[in-house]
Amino acid sequence: MSDTPIIVQYSGDEFLEVTTPSGHTVKVDVKSGRRAAPGPLELFISGLASCTAADVISILHKKREPVTAYRVEVRTERREEHPRAFVRIELKHVVTGRGVAPESVQRAIDLSSDKYCSAVATVRPTAVVVSSFEIVAE
Repeated sequence: MSDTPIIVQYSGDEFLEVTTPSGHTVKVDVKSGRRAAPGPLELFISGLASCTAADVISILHKKREPVTAYRVEVRTERREEHPRAFVRIELKHVVTGRGVAPESVQRAIDLSSDKYCSAVATVRPTAVVVSSFEIVAE
């Protein structure tokens, strides 16, 4: 267990303020439909996407692939009944560069999904996680 906790504090008007162990603060909007700040589940899925993105881009750099831009697009499906857990998470990795090897991209995604990304490993028992990729030639 980590020594420094994440602190979530109510800050009024259906906002929460999250302070991370690294000292950063994030405002969270829990009022449905207002969208004045990210919602809790947006942050949850953003964290998952960031976890796998960090792995994939790191692996591609180590493989010396000529990546000039990279992003992950995420789409989710949730149960209709409560708790509205995620049942499907689709991660599309979009890699831009000149001569990027598709085999390297696939291997990086597989390593992240199967070995390195703790967030994907955490949701996998309850949600189908599907990854795909697209290489955009520069």
